[in-house]
Amino acid sequence: MDYPGNLFVVAAPSGAGKSSLVKALKAQDALILPSVSHTTRQPRGQEQHGREYFFVSDTAFDDMVLDNRFLEWAHVHGRRYGTSREAIESRIAAGGDVVLEIDFQGALQIKRLFANAVLVFILPPSWEELRARLERRGEDSAEVIELRLKNAATEMTQAQEFDFVIINELFEVALNDLKAIVHAQRLKFTAQRRARAATFAALNIV
Repeated sequence: MDYPGNLFVVAAPSGAGKSSLVKALKAQDALILPSVSHTTRQPRGQEQHGREYFFVSDTAFDDMVLDNRFLEWAHVHGRRYGTSREAIESRIAAGGDVVLEIDFQGALQIKRLFANAVLVFILPPSWEELRARLERRGEDSAEVIELRLKNAATEMTQAQEFDFVIINELFEVALNDLKAIVHAQRLKFTAQRRARAATFAALNIV
């Protein structure tokens, strides 16, 4: 289905800065509507239920899967994450722009369901910097960090499947790159025609 809103999907290996970039984008772009995923993992740091994620039990997650309430869901680092079908469709159907932060598996699933979705992959500038960022977070054990780095090797090979790639070396530069992608998508002919259908019709542009 062709929706008037835009759907942006941002993926990255753990520690590349995906969440920080998306948070900053939302803070500076009032047209971006929030989308909160469901997860079976426990909250970290200052995370709150309903803000960063909906933290649910395995049983509740199973029920949502059986009810077909997820657009996509995947196992990531031993936990499950899912994107609510109703929440996304209602927002973009109303003409809003939505940014999803999900893993590459979910991003590719979304692309199959929404042909107009824009996929963005965030890369770290180096392996050394990726490890340093994971260690500076101070949230994971050494074993978990090694698992995240191992998974990152697989995840980053999928960058070629995405529409855009941003290397997050300097945060402000990477944020400007992300904002540029969002703005450019809004100006594409097909996106403008969806968002400003009445204007196009009045100008006899089909």
